[in-house]
Amino acid sequence: MRIAVTGTGGQVALSLMERAGRLPNVEVFTLGRPELDLARPETIWPALASSRPDLVVSAAAYTAVDRAEDEAELAYRINGTGAGAVAEAATRLGVPIVHLSTDYVFDGSKQDGYHETDTPAPLNVYGASKLAGEIVVAAVAPRHFILRTSWVYSPFGTNFVKTMLRLASERKEIAVVADQLGNPSAALDIADAILRVAVAMGEGAAYGTYHLAGTGTTSWADFARRAFAASRASGGAWAEVRDIKASEFAARAPRPLNTQLSSTKFASTFGWTMPHWQQSLDEVVGRIVRDAASVNAVATL
Repeated sequence: MRIAVTGTGGQVALSLMERAGRLPNVEVFTLGRPELDLARPETIWPALASSRPDLVVSAAAYTAVDRAEDEAELAYRINGTGAGAVAEAATRLGVPIVHLSTDYVFDGSKQDGYHETDTPAPLNVYGASKLAGEIVVAAVAPRHFILRTSWVYSPFGTNFVKTMLRLASERKEIAVVADQLGNPSAALDIADAILRVAVAMGEGAAYGTYHLAGTGTTSWADFARRAFAASRASGGAWAEVRDIKASEFAARAPRPLNTQLSSTKFASTFGWTMPHWQQSLDEVVGRIVRDAASVNAVATL
């Protein structure tokens, strides 16, 4: 099976390449700029057509939540028009598409977990552009799996966990928002889930929209505390966390206060549940700390 993933340096793309390496007869390859550029939809069909995939994973996106408020046209071009062009190419190739979306399609006003049947109502441009992508993907690609996930982190690239660990090496106390709730989701776990979807994408596949997020709910502040505890246990940097309200953070884009995602539909359909966020976080942080120690050791030789 050949799986084409949009985006060469994304957390999910790199996680898929790593996880697929354990499986026989599965080849994951990434496509990115300049050959495939979501901001230039005309590049998408030639890049995908020449790669002859059995499955397309639409993972690349415009993810700068605050900057999107000032770059709305670019965010919509990438997350809406670009995602639609990827889905159209998959349909022309006669293959399914897995499209990654976000918890930010919701406004956070619900008190418990969001289900796939809840009505989206994004608060910011980023969430609205991702919702636009969902709509066009579903319209042009009947064989689609739209996977909404949240608070993605990994040993790769830039993410909240790596930012917290970097800041912990510079200061003793870090202010973190404590009144926003969600499900931290390890990109490596998301990759495992996508590979399960790939196995189940044959005749009679249950196409549609699914929520896919780490098991368990937390706040950004407690997410940071757990990351620091895991880092300290592994000999890495850590800091004290000072709780603040989202209103004190003064972000450019408004954020929903509650984006808990219920992943029961995915679990019942594919027979797999994302691990608890604390378990996955401990493993990822331990790896980040070990990798940093290895780099530092090489640098001192």
